[in-house]
Amino acid sequence: MSFSVRSSVGLSLKVNLSRMIIGLTVVSFATSAPELIVSIQSALDGFSGLALGNVIGSNIANIALVLGATALIAPLAIDKDFFKFNWPWMMAFSILLYVLLLSDNNLVRWEGGVLVASIVVFLVLLIRRARKNPEAVDVEEELQEAKWWKIIMFLILGGIALWKGSEWLVEGAVDIAASLGIPESIIAVSIVAIGTSVPELAASIIAALKKEKAISLGNLIGSNIFNIGSVLGITALIQPIQIEEKGMGLLNNDIFWMLGIAFALLPLAFLPKAYNISRYKGILYLASYVLFLYLAFATLI
Repeated sequence: MSFSVRSSVGLSLKVNLSRMIIGLTVVSFATSAPELIVSIQSALDGFSGLALGNVIGSNIANIALVLGATALIAPLAIDKDFFKFNWPWMMAFSILLYVLLLSDNNLVRWEGGVLVASIVVFLVLLIRRARKNPEAVDVEEELQEAKWWKIIMFLILGGIALWKGSEWLVEGAVDIAASLGIPESIIAVSIVAIGTSVPELAASIIAALKKEKAISLGNLIGSNIFNIGSVLGITALIQPIQIEEKGMGLLNNDIFWMLGIAFALLPLAFLPKAYNISRYKGILYLASYVLFLYLAFATLI
């Protein structure tokens, strides 16, 4: 996965993108690649609960688990632009997904098209906004000087590794669900979601350790946006996602966790110290994730 992240950042440097834009777009897309491959593979194999549960669970894990763990390492300072543009877009995509699913408990191709079109609009506005407020890029010299052929080679190698890994992950998740009699959707929002969120966790922790907090925070928000807009959008275009009776917990419970944890960023960013995700807030998020997992599996008892 580091091949994909590093080569993606290297590619972005060739076109002089800022750190926040790198985090919101390039790194986010690279770290969302596992969710994309796993969701497409799951939908094609007939496991729609895995496809949707993977994205919902990953979005929960990105904020509650990854942001919580990152804040423990280094408290995150948030600039005002973050809540004027990035957070509202994440909430808009989350609510849009809920509305689309609420209508008929599935995502058909035209709805997938709406999600993909929305991500395109987001990217256009984001890049236009970045051009009005240019920011100097300050990342590793090695990445700045990377050759084009190395970037392309690492992207290809990373893509192949992701595809094979996704096949194994889907097969393993289905086998676990079958052997334990657990709905695929529960395995998806827990084990699969954590597995596909590992790149976000690694990228954010490394960014925090290197004091690149703009990339760390932008990566998580951008990844949640990409998970809904591109991952579910592209998956639904290829293979419509139909939620079966045993996977209704995704719509009756899990999606509200996703909305609630994303919304909680707003009050937590202002109380008690404004524009800061401190260590104790990180602990609060981690505790909420443990509670989410407990309640998810408690329904089986």
